[in-house]
Amino acid sequence: MGSNPHALVIPAPAQGHINPMLKLAKILHSNGFLITFVNTEFTHRRLLKSQGSDALNRFSSFRFETIPDGLPPPENTEVTQNVYDVCKSTQETCLQPFKNLIARLGDSFSPVTCIVSDLLMGFTLDAAKELGIPEFIFSTGGAGALICSEQFPTLLEKGLMPLKDPTYVVNGYLETTLDSIPCMKGIPLKYIPPFIRYINPGDEFMVEFTIAQIKKAKTASGIIFNTFDDLERDIMDSLASLFPPCYAIGPLHILENNIVDKPLASIGSNLWKEEDCIKWLDSKPASSVVYVNFGSITVMTPQQLVEFCWGLANSKHPFLWIMRSGLVSGESDALPLEFFRETSGRGMLAGWCSQEQVISHPSIGGFLTHCGWNSTVESISSGVPMICWPFFSDQFPNCWLSCTKWGVAMEIDGNVKRDEVERLVIELMAGEKGKVMRKNALNWKNKANAACSFPNGSSVIDLEKLIHQLKTVRQ
Repeated sequence: MGSNPHALVIPAPAQGHINPMLKLAKILHSNGFLITFVNTEFTHRRLLKSQGSDALNRFSSFRFETIPDGLPPPENTEVTQNVYDVCKSTQETCLQPFKNLIARLGDSFSPVTCIVSDLLMGFTLDAAKELGIPEFIFSTGGAGALICSEQFPTLLEKGLMPLKDPTYVVNGYLETTLDSIPCMKGIPLKYIPPFIRYINPGDEFMVEFTIAQIKKAKTASGIIFNTFDDLERDIMDSLASLFPPCYAIGPLHILENNIVDKPLASIGSNLWKEEDCIKWLDSKPASSVVYVNFGSITVMTPQQLVEFCWGLANSKHPFLWIMRSGLVSGESDALPLEFFRETSGRGMLAGWCSQEQVISHPSIGGFLTHCGWNSTVESISSGVPMICWPFFSDQFPNCWLSCTKWGVAMEIDGNVKRDEVERLVIELMAGEKGKVMRKNALNWKNKANAACSFPNGSSVIDLEKLIHQLKTVRQ
């Protein structure tokens, strides 16, 4: 094994980061790399629980390793850890265990020849520099979100942020538009990742943390994006003047299907057990079902849950709703009994699913989403228009791009009301605007597939460049 390049791949410990990183690791493995995929111990235990204890040790050339995250074990192991806590703890405690792991791999398996790390795991760059190993950063949140976050220092310097006081959330100030962010001209302040408002405890830390990670990322050998040239070319061009070489190699799920060795397909990345929704979808007409999934981090109030319930029920459209544990804050995530009576036969609730399978299913006609980057890319490249309800971080710029630049989405107000949910679902599935959005989404689907087609797709070409760099670059 000594002659093969050995990539150590390390995601941030959250579902939306692990998914694309694992896809990239499989693609690299199919191109001759030995892979060591490094999770935190907490995440690894969840992965073993959902995938089965033998699922992760079937391949000698694709290995899973762990480092501690430095946090006490949580009471509920089914729920995503607090983002602030994880970022702070990994930054403060993970460097030494990470260096120890690299040394151990060199002794017992094969020396690490390159590191592919999540943007949020910047401590890995300190290790890479010290050990003389080249490192490439994966920005799992999309190019538009990165260019917004890169502007945090400017927004602070200009006094546009943080908000003067909490009334600024509702007094219209957040509608102020910015012309200073490259390729995002006219974006209102409310779509900038909202840590910078300093409204919630931990926001100030998250802004400092983000600024520090981005500063570190600028010293890496390259930056990788799960996007494609046609979708974000202008933003990628702007990033190229601020960052090391940038590689657009998405949508990764299409590239994975086109490249990856079939045996590796059995390695899954879902932290929750998947339920089979496909049989139910098979029984529904083409483009008739609304898919509802707010991702792995969003937490809604019981009141918001009830409004979504009745909006969906009153729309009279069939829906598949993914209700993971931890979605609802407080005591009750129970749905009203009348809701089940009202939607019997046309609604399906599931705890988790294989989203790529679901979203590309012919019966799916629209997606009610939190606008995480993976969901956005998968929706666009499956030709499915969206209703966006952003909750957190990069979901806000993703929502703005989807609605204004790409023409594939409508936004729902943060204060969910059932009448608006009903109206938007009907518009999405059967209205004139829905038709236009669906047409735009299908156009993007064709472009996404073209980007991933051999030999001349833009993502295929960027991937070849990246692989060449990963095999040859020296720190």
